[in-house]
Amino acid sequence: MRTEWGEAARRFAPALLGLLLGVLALWPALGPGFVLRYDMVFVPDPPLVPPGQGFPRAVPSDLVVALLSRVVPAEAVQKAVLLGIFVLAASGAAALVPSRRLGPRLVAAAFYAWNAYLAQRLLLGQWALLLGVAGLPWAVRAAALGGRLRLAAALIPAAVGGFQAMLVSAVAVLATAATAPAPAPAPGLGARVRRTGEAALIMGGLSLPWLVPALLSGATTDPAGVDAFAARADGPFGVAGSLLGLGGVWNAHATVPGQGSWWSAGVRLALAAVAIWGFVRLRGTRDGSRAGGVPYWTGLAVAAGAGLGVACLGAFAPGLLKALVGWWPGFGTIRDGQLHLAPFALLQAVGLASAADRWASRPAAAPRAVVAVTVAVAVAVPVLVLPTFALGAFGRLTAVPYPQEWRRVQEIVNGDPAPGALLSLPWGAHRAFRWNGGRVVLDPATKLFGRRVIWNDELLVGLPDGGRIRVAAEDPLAAKVGAVLRPGAPEPGPAGAGDRAGALLRLGVRYVLTRPGDNTFQDALTVFEGSELRLVRLSNPD
Repeated sequence: MRTEWGEAARRFAPALLGLLLGVLALWPALGPGFVLRYDMVFVPDPPLVPPGQGFPRAVPSDLVVALLSRVVPAEAVQKAVLLGIFVLAASGAAALVPSRRLGPRLVAAAFYAWNAYLAQRLLLGQWALLLGVAGLPWAVRAAALGGRLRLAAALIPAAVGGFQAMLVSAVAVLATAATAPAPAPAPGLGARVRRTGEAALIMGGLSLPWLVPALLSGATTDPAGVDAFAARADGPFGVAGSLLGLGGVWNAHATVPGQGSWWSAGVRLALAAVAIWGFVRLRGTRDGSRAGGVPYWTGLAVAAGAGLGVACLGAFAPGLLKALVGWWPGFGTIRDGQLHLAPFALLQAVGLASAADRWASRPAAAPRAVVAVTVAVAVAVPVLVLPTFALGAFGRLTAVPYPQEWRRVQEIVNGDPAPGALLSLPWGAHRAFRWNGGRVVLDPATKLFGRRVIWNDELLVGLPDGGRIRVAAEDPLAAKVGAVLRPGAPEPGPAGAGDRAGALLRLGVRYVLTRPGDNTFQDALTVFEGSELRLVRLSNPD
């Protein structure tokens, strides 16, 4: 019985550690309401709607959330997803560690669930991407072990997350499938080629929900996004030092408080060095011929190197990426270079576990109690290096309820059976509401209504020198509406006939959601007006 309990504890300890780290990081976000920050936009009673005309970045993640919200409240879905990211990441990293010792597996679990990359992407609100990051260890493991059903199941988190989540998994999965030893009954190059092809087909099939709308959307990608989203220094060691420490995100507001200090940045660099050394020492067993072999070694090394290379290209040689994006908009997925560090974070997690295992396995190196304390400290190091990631990064992730007037507007619009889109104003992608503590968030109207929502997906990204880069809109319809709304724009229609409301009606707009006091559409019917929202319905011209 004691052996069974010990085996169960060994099996579930990494997941439990991930849950504890998730609670520590998300504590203010676990209260009543929704966490709204940058791209993290959850809404009450989300509707089931098809993707819009822009690039389908929220496909199929929004649909999955909407379906789950039919069973449990949407705010509970958000909290379960966020906690699930930590649990999945920690347990997956532990599963990749070849050592059977619990200590090294917990070291990998703690590091992969608590590092600068995960913290920065969470503060950007990119929960869908982090689903793929959390599932990455399981996908790599499945690609190394083989088996179509195993790989398909391991890729479900990335499939739910959508294109970015699948993107961070693709290189690691394909590289592992191509380089891992083939099963004994069918060794050789042919077996690896077949396994790689099967992996590509599985990922392609799981990508169809966003791939098909992307190909049909007519969305464009502005090469200026390469400069806007290039990795930047967030510490004293420059861009390269930031990337090696798994930081370097383009948005200065997505950094953890104190992350740029000499102490924090220096320790993260030291950990990176130890992790790389620990991973390299696993090379001797990469063919899996001995117990504890690591058949994924080459694949993960290739994926980590490729991700680090893409991140460096955006920062040091952006011309190449701009040329690729200009040649084919599909290359726009690599403009945010720091995003591709996920395999490098996983490599560091496994490498640190290897270093811890090396210490624990040294004969008579230290008493067992000292070894246990050393491993416990190693598990705690990620939290000690980034302590301000705790408690919602000191209040940056906090749950708040939606004001009642948002629910009232949602009821009115979704209760109207007449067709037509909703235009959200003011004409900008992001909002900062007082009831949300002034935290910047993507316009919630983009998720709230069961009809097409037109919003300005053009981005203005600030630069360290005070300048700004404008990244053009991807949605063709948004560009047309923007032209109608532009101050001083000529009235559309033949010979300038028709007013702005008429032009929007011809573009398929039925409702306009704006702020009280906005008199842009004075002749339109106001169907609701509250303290911060005004909903008007356009009428057809006589």
